[in-house]
Amino acid sequence: MALYHEYTDHQLTHLLVKDDEKAFTQVFKRYNSLLYAHAYKKLGSREEAKDIVQEIFAVLWSKRLELNVTTSLSGYLFTAVRNRIFDFIAHQDVATRYIDSLQDFLNHGEAITDHLIREKQIREIIEKEISLLPPKMRVVFELSRKNYMSHKEIAENLGISEQTVTDQIKKALKILRKRMGLVVFFVFLTNY
Repeated sequence: MALYHEYTDHQLTHLLVKDDEKAFTQVFKRYNSLLYAHAYKKLGSREEAKDIVQEIFAVLWSKRLELNVTTSLSGYLFTAVRNRIFDFIAHQDVATRYIDSLQDFLNHGEAITDHLIREKQIREIIEKEISLLPPKMRVVFELSRKNYMSHKEIAENLGISEQTVTDQIKKALKILRKRMGLVVFFVFLTNY
């Protein structure tokens, strides 16, 4: 009867590749507490250290048939733990940045939402005030501001002079400024 605790790491690795469960058990007994102590020293968390070591042994067992240890078994296992710790720390950094980003959004999101609501309200008020302009003035103003047509294009399109277009737009802006000054002021007062 073979005494697995007497086998070298090299022999255990060879047996592990041949699907020897007892070899795996001996590797676990030999390295579990050493790997745990190493992981705990690096992480400072018993649970995280335990999880990482368990994960290393789970991967070792699942990939035992294709295991290719080019150095020593101990070197292989400690390197696997080190790499998993690096992955864990990197994941923690990403998670921390995400949480910070989420917290920042929660802290400032309300202000953004309020701003968007006020912007929508003002846009609706402007549209309402534009609709109250005299019909011909409204058409000229909308062609200029919404369709981005030049004064010349509007004049040609409507069969009026460029000067009439310019005058209509000036009058529309004067009316809107007068009406909007009080309305916008009132919107801002009611939202604060």
